[in-house]
Amino acid sequence: MSSQVRLMLLPSARCLFDEPVQVKVAGLRSRQVVTMRARSTDDKGVVFSSSATYKADGSGEIHLDRDPSLGGSYVGVEPMGLLWSLKADALHRYFFKNNALIPHVVNFSVHEEDGEGRMLAEVTNERFLIGDGVSRLPIKEGNIRGVLFTPPGEGPFPGVLDLCTFMSEKRACLLANRGFVVLALAVYTEKPDNVKEMHLDYFKEAVDFLQRQPKVGSKGVGIISRSKGGDIALSLAAFVPGVEATVWINGCSGNVAVPLYYKKRQILSPLVIDSGKVIPTESGASIIKYAVQDPLAEENKGALVPIEEAKGRFLFVASEDDLNWDSKGYMDEMVERLKRHGKDNFETVSYPAAGHILEPPYGPHCPSALHGLLSYPVVWGGEPKAHAAAEVHMWNKIQEFLRDHLRCDATWNKANL
Repeated sequence: MSSQVRLMLLPSARCLFDEPVQVKVAGLRSRQVVTMRARSTDDKGVVFSSSATYKADGSGEIHLDRDPSLGGSYVGVEPMGLLWSLKADALHRYFFKNNALIPHVVNFSVHEEDGEGRMLAEVTNERFLIGDGVSRLPIKEGNIRGVLFTPPGEGPFPGVLDLCTFMSEKRACLLANRGFVVLALAVYTEKPDNVKEMHLDYFKEAVDFLQRQPKVGSKGVGIISRSKGGDIALSLAAFVPGVEATVWINGCSGNVAVPLYYKKRQILSPLVIDSGKVIPTESGASIIKYAVQDPLAEENKGALVPIEEAKGRFLFVASEDDLNWDSKGYMDEMVERLKRHGKDNFETVSYPAAGHILEPPYGPHCPSALHGLLSYPVVWGGEPKAHAAAEVHMWNKIQEFLRDHLRCDATWNKANL
């Protein structure tokens, strides 16, 4: 490495997962062309990497928030491009970062462009999922099997149920850093093949549990969801009292996969996948967007979630390049239905070039991966740059929505490292 070249992360090389950093290089030759690289390993040991070519200014400096990438994993001025363009060394891999107690560690380095690209400088970025003072408590109470995240301080705080299709702690603890008491709960607690029916009573039990927490001060609870979790969230809003604010991200307007029961009776029939409408691609991943049964078809009306019965507010978030299913179409139908019933209890946001897997910002974009409910990889969609921008905008919008509609007398706390 060159003793003169310095690679800096500002304001600190330690930050929360959803916070941006300024990447700067100093000590290069005037107008020197170099390659910037990033590398990280997820919880399953899969390696992700990215690279971009930059040209120093007359002072031998590069600022990623000012200078354009000339080529590589992305082009143009992209301050966090090395993070969102991280790509797995193998096909169809999702960036698996589930353990809240282990930070996302990214190694940034700068290399000479010519020859074998000798390393000139490097720095390690520790991106923490859980901030100082936030408590993490595994919950095994009654039927509930989840993880509760609670911010530091006395509260009161708004309570939020995070419905993950499969268990993940990332989104829940990042929300707790921002002043929410969050219970992360998986929709599927066992292999999907073994699940023949679902019971809304289980999720109501979680809503009731949240409302009993001593630091929760909101009148009702909020719900955040994506994909299969979306129709469960809609069902809670429609059938269960105490749900004040529901965030639906790239979900369906109908109940998907298995019948839904509540109070010992079936309340919604299932929409299933027509395998004949699955489109294979050369990459080995399939497009399943057109394979889910139409919830508006007469024979499927029993699967449509009656959101017009909901008393709380909705935030509908849809990606227009979602190749898992027609999230934008489902959102538009729900908006029209609510309007027909004289309702204005909703907000919408759509992202033209974003894909299905919208997550908290600054993680790698996932274009395709093994589908959790199916036995093969699928294409999720999304143009990486636009998808990354959508995640930044969405993350701020979600927090604003939940704060507006889960008001309590809290002084908002922010976890600091």
